[in-house]
Amino acid sequence: MDLVYKHEKPLFVIAAVLSGLFWLALVVGTFGIALLYLLLGYLFFLFAHSAFISHLKGSGVRISEAQYPDLHRKLVVNCEKIGLTKVPEAYLLRADFFNALATKFLGRHFVVLFTDVVDALDSQPGAIDFYIGHELGHIHRKHLSWRSFVMPASILPVLGAALRRAEEYTCDRYGVACCESEDDIKAAIAAIAAGDTRWKTLNVDAYLSQVEATNGFWMSFNELTGDYPWLSKRMAAAIALHRGETVRQPRRHGFAWLLSLFVPRVGGGAGGFASLMITVAIIGILAAVAIPAYKDYVERARYQDAYGQLQQVQGDVSRYVQANNEWPTSVQALGYPGEVIPGNHYEVDVYDDGIVAANMGTDSFGEPRYLVLEPAATDSGLQWRCYGQNAEAKFLPPACR
Repeated sequence: MDLVYKHEKPLFVIAAVLSGLFWLALVVGTFGIALLYLLLGYLFFLFAHSAFISHLKGSGVRISEAQYPDLHRKLVVNCEKIGLTKVPEAYLLRADFFNALATKFLGRHFVVLFTDVVDALDSQPGAIDFYIGHELGHIHRKHLSWRSFVMPASILPVLGAALRRAEEYTCDRYGVACCESEDDIKAAIAAIAAGDTRWKTLNVDAYLSQVEATNGFWMSFNELTGDYPWLSKRMAAAIALHRGETVRQPRRHGFAWLLSLFVPRVGGGAGGFASLMITVAIIGILAAVAIPAYKDYVERARYQDAYGQLQQVQGDVSRYVQANNEWPTSVQALGYPGEVIPGNHYEVDVYDDGIVAANMGTDSFGEPRYLVLEPAATDSGLQWRCYGQNAEAKFLPPACR
């Protein structure tokens, strides 16, 4: 049985390439400063996530050979089934949340089973294997390890949500591989759909017939922009996998595909909040680092453009002095039509003793900033020196520093 859903690998490769290009551009474009912000962001996440891990280890019940050995045995056996060599820590936690989860903290993996799930499936404990297998799938496939790296691509329309849904289908396949019977698979998914008591009376065939209604515009749009496939489709795919059949899911609405191209992924629930926080963090990094770096680049380009204009006027001044044996008194004397030579938010003029300067605006104190070319008469002709007046050195062309 191939445990990896058919779309996960190609979607991951696309996301990894796009994310790699983003991280490279961010680091190069900000001269490595972004790494400091990312480190600070990681430290913030570390402290925030430590609150949940601390609560888990302090209030949850660790599953072991001495504590709930039946659940511990399931954990060990299912790790063996899927080829996971290191058994993660597992805890039983009381919460108003009907599911299970896998998480990672400082390189250590954790599996959390919520008491509502374990209690609801007390009459069919084999169904718990599906939950355990699903969460072990996230660990075995390293979804948690790669999530930070592919984060830039994960917020992209269509791609980000598609990758998350593919990961869920993959982990459902791990859940199927850990279950002994089809009834256990049905019970596990039915419990999520119908609740802790009603799952026992769920008409599975009727529930599966709901899949046909998922091809409408609204159903398609909300699935394409969400992190999870519809549960009825997940049940159909899991049953088909167990039977060795190929599931045929309805095609999604064409206009829903088009509209979803304009909707960034924000996910849902806790994952949606995390995605939103990540998006805010990216915007914060761009605002704090990338945008100022871009502004500096534009300013350097403006000074470089002014330097080119000054060099042209410098040549005119040299020719004027050679022809008239005196300094020009204005740019009009050099043949320019206006009182100054306009440029890209700067003005070039000629001053006493043949000095050519570009007025680059004012500094934070209201003082004018100049890029200056100053001549000095020598036996071999005019020698020119470039420098800045009240101008920041980082903006000056290399020849003027």
